[in-house]
Amino acid sequence: MIADSDRHTSMHLDPPTTWTQVWHLWTVIVPRRSITGRLVHGRVWRRHDGHRWIYKKFIEYAHDGSE
Repeated sequence: MIADSDRHTSMHLDPPTTWTQVWHLWTVIVPRRSITGRLVHGRVWRRHDGHRWIYKKFIEYAHDGSE
């Protein structure tokens, strides 16, 4: 019996598209795991790594108006 290995050689040889490397703000309703393993929800940073979505906690700094 000979295994057919030619069918699996062309998996993901193209370079990732530009949008996969950009972090963008996203609103998460159902909690997701962040890159550190914690659960995040609400406003988060989100990026696609070519295989899955990656999430980071979004921290909003209060602007005190003194500038």
